Amino acid sequence: MAVLGLADPGDADWARLRGVQYSNLATVAKARVLAQVIAALGVVWLYAGVIHPAVLAAWALVLGASLYHGIRIDSTLADADQRRMSRDEVKRQSLGAILNALAWVVPMIGFAPFGDVTTHLEMWAITAMLLTASAVVLPAVPLANLLFAGVVGAASIVSLLWSGMFEMAFVTLAWLAVIAIGSIENARSFLTARVAEAAMAEKNEVVSLLLREFEEGEADWLWQIDTTRRVRSVSPRFAFALGKTAEEIDGKPFVQLIAGPAWETGQFPASLHDLAERLKRRESFSNLIVRVVINGEKRWWELSGTPKFDDKGAFDGFRGVGSDVTAQRESSEKIAHMARFDTLTSLPNRMMLTEALGEALRYAAQWRTRCAFMMIDLDRFKAVNDTLGHLVGDQLLARVSERLKSIVTDNELIGRLGGDEFAIVVRDASDKQRMQQVAEQVIHLLSQPYEVDHHTLFIGASIGSAVGPRDGNTVETLMRNADLALYRAKEEGGGQHCNYEPSLHASAEERRKLEFSLRRALENDEFILNYQPVVDAREETIVSFEALLRWKSEEHGMVSPAKFIPLAEDTRLIVPIGEWVLRQACREAVNWPGQVKVAVNVSGEQLLDPGFVPSVVTALSTSGLPPQRLEIEVTESIFVRDANLARRALEQIMALGCGIALDDFGTGYSSLAYIRNLRFSTIKIDRSFVQGASAGSPESLAIIRAVVAMAESLDMSTTAEGVETERELEIIRGLGCRKIQGYYFGRPMSSLDARGLFARSDLRQAV
Repeated sequence: MAVLGLADPGDADWARLRGVQYSNLATVAKARVLAQVIAALGVVWLYAGVIHPAVLAAWALVLGASLYHGIRIDSTLADADQRRMSRDEVKRQSLGAILNALAWVVPMIGFAPFGDVTTHLEMWAITAMLLTASAVVLPAVPLANLLFAGVVGAASIVSLLWSGMFEMAFVTLAWLAVIAIGSIENARSFLTARVAEAAMAEKNEVVSLLLREFEEGEADWLWQIDTTRRVRSVSPRFAFALGKTAEEIDGKPFVQLIAGPAWETGQFPASLHDLAERLKRRESFSNLIVRVVINGEKRWWELSGTPKFDDKGAFDGFRGVGSDVTAQRESSEKIAHMARFDTLTSLPNRMMLTEALGEALRYAAQWRTRCAFMMIDLDRFKAVNDTLGHLVGDQLLARVSERLKSIVTDNELIGRLGGDEFAIVVRDASDKQRMQQVAEQVIHLLSQPYEVDHHTLFIGASIGSAVGPRDGNTVETLMRNADLALYRAKEEGGGQHCNYEPSLHASAEERRKLEFSLRRALENDEFILNYQPVVDAREETIVSFEALLRWKSEEHGMVSPAKFIPLAEDTRLIVPIGEWVLRQACREAVNWPGQVKVAVNVSGEQLLDPGFVPSVVTALSTSGLPPQRLEIEVTESIFVRDANLARRALEQIMALGCGIALDDFGTGYSSLAYIRNLRFSTIKIDRSFVQGASAGSPESLAIIRAVVAMAESLDMSTTAEGVETERELEIIRGLGCRKIQGYYFGRPMSSLDARGLFARSDLRQAV
């Protein structure tokens, strides 16, 4: 359709190309007129004795008028190859061809019935000659040919069918098909040749212009070689660029001069090989970047060249221009590197990882394989950064990147997404074992100790992975799903690898809804405090209650603390919620006997918040509870993030007179430095050790004895958690624990039930 001039595809300037086509009409106008005059004389000669002379004369005038109209239109297109041709001009020329064709319909339809069969066939021969001549004379304009042949040919077929010459009608139809195909192919060949000529002329003009500019302005340098590709007519600036004199390089092979040691080995850089091939094929080239070696130094040249021809058209070598673009090349490479690589770790950055994942997805779709995206998050890195500062944190990230580089192969690309998040793009993830192997290597390797700035640091890694196109056929989907899998790995304690599962979307949506409800829980008064008694191991009297937070959501019903407490910590909602718990617990504890304390759990987010100590003071003052009756329970994990800040906050709480309990001792980092630097009032022994001791585990028994002995020597109390049976009670008593907490003496209960316990004489009967 584009060749016919009926459409303008976006791949070329077809308005300009149509001008090249139609400008040919003016040059063949005389040949067209001559062909039609000869054909018209043949018609007049055939029907001179059959058709009235006046009718023949009238037809000749009509034919002449149509020819004159067409020639006038064609003459306006003589300069079409120098401009853009409009669609209206194409329509006007096509209409002229149709009018000329209609003039030829008259003898075939109007004259033929009056002659005999022989005359009719001779008329058909004239028409066939005219159609053929039109196709030959007008190879550039297939639309005009097709319109003329279509109208005249259709009239011929109708005339032949009317006269009963069915075989000739079929021959005419076949002949029209041949003419149509030939016209289109001739037009395509003509247009291709003209475009090639125009392009070559434009290139020659550009190169000549460049050469003139260089010669006149003496900028950069010129080069010239002969048919054997040896340097001729050496310019001084070219010799200077090569670091030699003009005499030294004259007559030497061009490629040898710039190849350096590669000339002897034959192992050319790809750019130099490309240059040699273009010279061999005698092709023009422009702005070709070539890596060269000048006096042992690697440089980058930008070369342009065009073949020369003598007066007889014989190849006479090449000439061109060149410049040294090493500085620009290095600068652009540096900018490109900075845009695609992380400056701290020198690993690919998020942009490059995204591009690599897109390529991997396309490769997987093309070859029906699998690719994968593995997202890595460092465990406990924030604690290092907060405690030792960003300088140490940055050094640690650099060490992490070095370890990651050591385990990847050509099939994997590792990069840094930002912060303490890294990622691996696996190009071919068909081997599931390889993916699991990479994940295990990463977790194991990153968990080994680091020596940074005289500090021994321990971190870990959690990994979430998604496989494409199974888990997503776009980069965004695959990265999002890997992030969901990573969240699951972190949620399960870290230090492990989780694969994406569709159910994770449901979990993420549930978490989103839960977070939305949690943000409104305080104002909707949906939180409840339950209290679990802690009793004296010998006398079995209540010495304190631990306040335990419960959430009865209007939308979700009772929500497990294991589900909403981590969510509250992640969103920092734990700070206002914790303040509410403190106030409520102190307000309730005032109603208990004077010797009974209340214990409140405090998370790291609360403790490190600047408003924590003032919130404790406010809770005590508004409730009237003596500070000695409030005990703050913390876990060892609070010291990992910022040990100094945590210790200062707890010392202020102790200065008020409140007690501090260390919860779950033995299950975390178990650093004795915490106990040495901070005087805890109570050390709580985790339920797992209680169960182990009941089962006869020597390790559990030894640990409990050691903790009790240490606490006694430091004048601290011990509380055994999770005591559920009389056997566990007797064992714990025997090991010397002072206080007991567990279902044996009471499950978490409402404030009203907790008050009711003080009215009972036998605690075990009461609960």
